[in-house]
Amino acid sequence: MGRRGGVEDRRGGGGGMGPVAGGGGVVLVVVALIGYFVFGIDPQQIMSAGSQIGGSQPVAESQASTGTPSDEEGQFADVIHTSANDTWAELFKSGGERYRPSTIVLYNQGTQTGCGYGEAAMGPFYCPGDEKVYIDLNFFRTLDGQLGAPGDFAKAYVIAHEVGHHVQKVLGTSDKVAREEQRLSKTGANALSVKLELQADCYAGVWAKQSNAKNNWIEAGDIDEALGAATAVGDDTLQERAQGRVVPDSFTHGSSAQRTHWFKAGFASGDPNSCDTFS
Repeated sequence: MGRRGGVEDRRGGGGGMGPVAGGGGVVLVVVALIGYFVFGIDPQQIMSAGSQIGGSQPVAESQASTGTPSDEEGQFADVIHTSANDTWAELFKSGGERYRPSTIVLYNQGTQTGCGYGEAAMGPFYCPGDEKVYIDLNFFRTLDGQLGAPGDFAKAYVIAHEVGHHVQKVLGTSDKVAREEQRLSKTGANALSVKLELQADCYAGVWAKQSNAKNNWIEAGDIDEALGAATAVGDDTLQERAQGRVVPDSFTHGSSAQRTHWFKAGFASGDPNSCDTFS
């Protein structure tokens, strides 16, 4: 899948699962994910300097390893992230533009970011401040178990979606949206956030199409796994699970139907120009 690189492993020792938050650690992750996806709390607002999940100390950025992770799950994340960056570099080049790749950071429980202190309970996220994708790989067990979206391609979708946010940063889309949101009501800002998220879903579909055309690696059922993940993290699905009702005005990421629609749109075309969710 192309050149490896662009990975920081802050888990200590370059791999392994590391300690999980004590008590109801996985439950905490699910609850926090619902809070994030349902109520639209910005990752930069969630993060607070010095706060941690559990009692273990995170690995400092200066101590991170930058080679290929030693564990299978870390290698998988590295390969998908590299594939996504390679795909977007080629697409930008074909359009006469230059793409700067993102970095993926693997961590346990919590870590410093360019947007503040990031915690595993937030789920995977992209920080525009340092142009890095952050993920505690324990999230994949939450995706498989509590959120009911198993499979390698479901995991790949999650990473490709976050790289999609990096593409928006490189193109200036996310900065423009951030400025617009300052002028809008909460409902208006939520609607704009949904469009940004749906575009990242579409970009994930574009990556899947382009990568498969080059590598022919997608197998029967893979797309269903991605659609299952998109459905699992739809605002309506998470709201129904959390509170037994759906409040569309509070959506910040889009409904399950919207998220699957835009992933399929990107996968069908393989063209980022088909991802105009703002029109």
